[in-house]
Amino acid sequence: MFYYLFDYITTICTDLLYRGINEAVQLVPTVFSIVYFVFIVIYYVEMQKQIHTQKERDILAVQLNGAHSELVSLQQMQKIAAAYRHDMRHHFAILQSMASEGNIKKIKSYLNTVQSDVDAITPIRFCENETVNIILSTFSIKSKQTGVKMTVDAKLPGSIPLSDTELCSLLSNGLENAISAASCLEPECRNISVKAMVHKSNLLILIENPYTGTVAMKNGIPQASLEGHGYGTHSISAIADAHGGQAIFSAEDGLFTLKIMLPLRKCDT
Repeated sequence: MFYYLFDYITTICTDLLYRGINEAVQLVPTVFSIVYFVFIVIYYVEMQKQIHTQKERDILAVQLNGAHSELVSLQQMQKIAAAYRHDMRHHFAILQSMASEGNIKKIKSYLNTVQSDVDAITPIRFCENETVNIILSTFSIKSKQTGVKMTVDAKLPGSIPLSDTELCSLLSNGLENAISAASCLEPECRNISVKAMVHKSNLLILIENPYTGTVAMKNGIPQASLEGHGYGTHSISAIADAHGGQAIFSAEDGLFTLKIMLPLRKCDT
């Protein structure tokens, strides 16, 4: 287009180029050099944007695959817990045998072992949704191991029109970041709060935790200080955007807050 425009101006409207006017002859390589340089700069910027976008897309895909694998492992743990409860009759038979021997010390030791095994694999029931129960149970155990008190108020129905993988990614990334931040504080300040509910066909999730230091934000998303970190928040934001919802991150007065709102097409309330 530029060539035909230049040709039209210099050969049809005027005869500057045919007459060999010095300014017209020198203008051609200059203009083309400038246009080429601008094109190279624009092309480079666009390529960098595409590379960055593809990198984020690949990382988010890995995050979702990891969430799916984690969910499968948690579901397997729940099945083991169900089988363990089913086999309680065998434990009772062993205890009866010990009781007949009158070995009280041995019975107490066996009961403590069984209780520890059951507690380790049995998910805590927070709401009607089994997937959410498994995730919250797992992070409840993780929080106790790091000395963090996790308060949960979940009122979710058994069926949510959201894939288990996406639900796992939302909760897992949010809770993992919250526990990690709270664990860096003094023991008396280590606490996080989790609330989840469905209100007016919207899935609402609120995660709050105290933090120390400063939280850098870029485009409303927290930025990690270490290379290779911070993709969990991007994953949360991407899932919320994909469903036409919102993920709002805020850090004020030592309290970090994550608010997630996802519109649900259909939900059993």
